[in-house]
Amino acid sequence: MTRFLVVLTDVRPFDGHGRNERACPERRRQVVGASSREAADRIAGAFMALGMVRAGRQRVKVIAVGRRREG
Repeated sequence: MTRFLVVLTDVRPFDGHGRNERACPERRRQVVGASSREAADRIAGAFMALGMVRAGRQRVKVIAVGRRREG
């Protein structure tokens, strides 16, 4: 079954070298698990209403962390 993480992170200033989330990920503020995409979208929507997200200082990411098994 596919699970999702909804992650609220601080936006890192652009340093001119590009972004590499694997080498230097943004600082996480909040991480919430969800069992369906619909639930993850609702949580992400709530995070997007926060003032820091609306001001561009934080961002919301929805990440699939598992895959459904066929059969």
